Formats: sequence, C-alpha cells, structure tokens
Amino acid sequence: MGDPRITVVGIGADGHLPPAAADLVAGAEVLLGGERHLSLVPPAEGQERRAWPRPLSSLATFLGEYDGRRVVALASGDPLVSGIGTTLIRLLGADAVDVVPAVSSVALARARMGWSAEESTVVTLVGRDPAALRRELVAGARIIVLSSDEATPAVVATLIEQAGFGASTIHVLGDLGGASETRDTFPCPVPRLHVLAIEVTGSGPASWAPGLPDDAFEHDGQLTKRDVRASALSRLAPAPGELLWDVGAGAGSIGIEWLRAHPRTDAVAVEADPERAARIHRNAEVLGVPRLRVVEGKAPDALADLPQPNAVFVGGGATAPGLLDLCRERLAPGGRLVAHGVTLETEQLLVAALHTHGGELTRLSVEHVTPLGGRFTGWTPARAVTQWAWTKETP
Repeated sequence: MGDPRITVVGIGADGHLPPAAADLVAGAEVLLGGERHLSLVPPAEGQERRAWPRPLSSLATFLGEYDGRRVVALASGDPLVSGIGTTLIRLLGADAVDVVPAVSSVALARARMGWSAEESTVVTLVGRDPAALRRELVAGARIIVLSSDEATPAVVATLIEQAGFGASTIHVLGDLGGASETRDTFPCPVPRLHVLAIEVTGSGPASWAPGLPDDAFEHDGQLTKRDVRASALSRLAPAPGELLWDVGAGAGSIGIEWLRAHPRTDAVAVEADPERAARIHRNAEVLGVPRLRVVEGKAPDALADLPQPNAVFVGGGATAPGLLDLCRERLAPGGRLVAHGVTLETEQLLVAALHTHGGELTRLSVEHVTPLGGRFTGWTPARAVTQWAWTKETP
C-alpha cells in the first residue's frame, strides 16, 4: 500500500494505545475523532484536532480540507466493526485508508460471556432499524448486539417478547475494557457505552429455509403460496451482495424471503396497489428485513430507475406489454428470471418465452389434505402455477 490519505487508529475505552499506534497519533498533523476519543489522548504540540462533522454526510468536504497532510483518525476498538473505518473506505477506497485496530467491543463481549465467534452472531443496531434483529431470533441463539444508545435495551426487550422469545436473557455489558466496566441483566441501569449479549430462549417462529408458512405473512390472498414460493426461491438462488426485483409483489413474500437468506442480500418490491405496498412494509418489519425497499408503481414503468438486478421475480402482471423483455434485458450477466402464471393468457406468454429464449418451464400442482365431512378427508388442489425460469448468459 502507498501513502494513505488517512490512518484510522483504534482506541480502547480506557484510552490505551499500543506504542506503534501512540507514535502514529502523536506524529499526526491533524487528529480527527469523536469528542470522547479526542479527550482520551494527551495534547501534542502543533497538532490540529477536529471532531467529526455533523451530519456525517458532509464528510467528503470535511476531509478535503486536509489533503496532503498527515491525518490520523481515532475510533473505538476495531474501526471496521460498525465503525468510521468502514465509512472512510467506502468514501475514499481501501488504498486511501490504513487501519490500525484495537480489540473490538465484539471481541471483548465474547470474552466476557465465554462465547466463541463460531457460536454467536453479531447484529448492529447503530443507525439501523431494530426490527433487523428479528431475523436472528431462534431458540438457542447467542447474539451480540451493538446498541445505538441507552434506549436500545428496552426496545430490544420489547421486540424479543413480541416475537415469542420473552424468556431470553439480555446481558448489558457496559464500558468494556474501561475501569468502570459493568455487567448486568436487563432491566438495569444502562451505561451510555454498552453492548448487549442475548441468550435466546422461547418458541417463536424462525426459519431461514425458503418457504415460510403462509400465515407468517399478512395478505389479502395475493400471496405466492409456500410450496410454490420455495420452488421460485430455489431458482432465484439468493446470494450475498445480489439484488432482487420482486415485481407485482403482492404481500412481498418473495422479496422478504430473499432478504432473510443472507444479511448482505438486497431487494426491491414493486407493487401498484397502495394498500398492498403498505402491507409489504409491515411484513418486512415483522419478519426481520426492514431494509426491503418498496416501490409503489406499475411495472414496467416503475422499473425505469431501479439499479440493475441479479434476479427478477414476476409474480403478477407478466402480460403487461414488454415487461418480460425489459426484465431480461436489465438483468446482470448470469442473472436469473422467474415468472409465474395462473391464467391461460400468462401461460401462453411463458410458453412462447420458452420457445424463443429457452430456459425451464414447470407446472406446479399442489394438493393439501382437508376434511370432507364426518371422519373423511381428501385432497384439495390449489390453482396450478406455470413457472418459467431463465438464466442470462455470461459473456
């Protein structure tokens, strides 16, 4: 690596810096950081000190004032654990940022709890919707939560109880690595700086496998049913860093399950009906993926300004003129398109698409056992679904 534009140094809650990091901080022409971080470091002659700008959206302009100077920034623990180091790398690029980490709050929390990295999960709620925690709730889970502020433990406790895991234990680990370090079980006094360690107990619903029960979703009947949904998701193949368009989203079940597959997936649900769009928001919140973006509008017009997808699901409105062709064209190389139809008109369109573009055509017929009266039961068929799955060639 060449000379970085900025070096980010991790500092402990007690202000301790290893010798190499202390030399970097002392030798900086400009020292940046939060007000608390700056107060932990002894003054250095001739050194300019600045707290981060507020709002942080002006960071690029702020850093531009110090081009060509030796700039060091202070951050808590590991600057790449929900820290300023990640923000700076996204803004400036990895080659422009050098990171010198200290022990992270996550590592300290695991050490205090005796939890290995392999046996625990980290969720950050710093500047995030707390509903994201719901995805990780399953009996027996051990979760480290990076809190946003003193109100976070109460919000988390309420959320966990509503999800059916009210018997869980929430440990509040305060001022980790500092002289005033504390460990209490919530409810308790909450220090400004703290991490939560949650031992999840209860019987709430939890699954990352495709095909959540239909009653997990609020819906008005416009829902891709469980068995058919699982088939579609297996062909859409969610992967970290990839974007899905859920077109004609209905209750949003495909986009929601795509997001539940991995924390680094992304999805946009496109729905023309305002009531259904609002319902999608609620479903995403309850099922732990509030990051689902909902676009209210009619396809194909509503797709015009969306970023390029890696996968597209067309669950409704496939007969809209030009919709399937637009989705095929906009897909990234190697992208997957899955379209469903229950009408003869849509089925004819999908058969024609198969003959023109290839792919896979499947007819899905699902039957469930239901009471017939008295002591007898029988098979009740659901409406058959025609599924066209197509993958775009990679050059």
